[in-house]
Amino acid sequence: MKVLLSAYACEPHKGSERGVGWNVASEVAKYHEVWVLTRSDQSKEAIEAELALNPIPNLHFVYFTLPFWQDSLRWGQSGAMQLHYYLWQIQAYFVGKKLHQEVGFDAIHHVTFVRYASPSFLSFLPVPFVWGPVGGGESAPLSFWQDFSWKNKLYEVARWAWRSIGELDPFTLLTARRSAIAYATTPDTAARVHQLGAPNVQICSETALSARDITQLDRSTPPDDTPIRFIGIARLLHWKGFYLGLRAFAQANLTDAEYWILGEGPELERLKELAIDLGIANRVKFWGLLPRDEVLQKLLQATILVHPSLHDSGGWVCLEAMAAGKPVICLDLGGPAAQVTSETGVKIPADNPEQAVQGLAKAMVRLAGDRDLLFKMGQSGQQRVQECYSWEVKGKQLAQIYAEIVVSKTAK
Repeated sequence: MKVLLSAYACEPHKGSERGVGWNVASEVAKYHEVWVLTRSDQSKEAIEAELALNPIPNLHFVYFTLPFWQDSLRWGQSGAMQLHYYLWQIQAYFVGKKLHQEVGFDAIHHVTFVRYASPSFLSFLPVPFVWGPVGGGESAPLSFWQDFSWKNKLYEVARWAWRSIGELDPFTLLTARRSAIAYATTPDTAARVHQLGAPNVQICSETALSARDITQLDRSTPPDDTPIRFIGIARLLHWKGFYLGLRAFAQANLTDAEYWILGEGPELERLKELAIDLGIANRVKFWGLLPRDEVLQKLLQATILVHPSLHDSGGWVCLEAMAAGKPVICLDLGGPAAQVTSETGVKIPADNPEQAVQGLAKAMVRLAGDRDLLFKMGQSGQQRVQECYSWEVKGKQLAQIYAEIVVSKTAK
């Protein structure tokens, strides 16, 4: 089969959106002939270098940029990036239409960005269209807003407003309605995509790990008598919930335990002050922003991942922790809640901050006091990643899905 992928973000050996784009493309190319539309910015050099070292015969990249806006954007320039992304999607339609006339695609798949409230104009081509997984339909429960600063509340309102505008975009509605399958990362996003009119909505995480990552992290051994080390890894943003983890750690009162926090961001000083106010500063270590290899080493040295995020669509670090044999404590929200089971960790209901902190603290005490349970959960997590969250598994599943939707269209 000939498959066209749209991957605005795509780069080898990266996480997040860029990793999704690259891994879907490289895995699907094991089964089908694949063309990838992507940006002609800094990722092009990395992609071409990787393909020179490890050629993938069935994988072809088509790079382009807006004729009036050169790709000088960097990841994280949020406002300009959103506008550039939308306009790039329009151009992708014309590039894809011309390419379809030359190649004759059997299926089209929008891969990145993983965002449900923006259209993919490639859905207007006369080819079966797969949308996603798309995410972004999750929101921080209103009861947690009481702890947000006015700037953070403004961020949440702006996020809601931008999402609502996207839902009203007629091209977003048409994208949903023209999809043969719309994959949503979480039940929250699935509900919104269904409301947009998508005829076939299924829940599927966009996150996964490569065989290399799984092998690198698979070094678990039965927990010894070293101190319990809780670890949190993410950008230090208000909605990542680190303040809930610190409050829970103080409430748990495990005087021989440590809490490591890896990452940087606007909440850093607030979190440091909170640790002092809670009387736990001597047992909390802020490591800052570390290279990926060092992050994984710290994860291997830790005991339990604490990830109380309030609206993650994915949750890459939860999969990395599970692959490393570490139980996960998270809130029963978003992507982490879909990844973590009672066999691999503890999910805490998120009714309000006080209740969530109490639940997190109880989970910390429970896991810290049961080394056998830690090991069993760690083993179950590794098995779950192997069976459900490897890129190899996802690539094979997508290859089958393309074949099924083509057969379904032919039957009609």
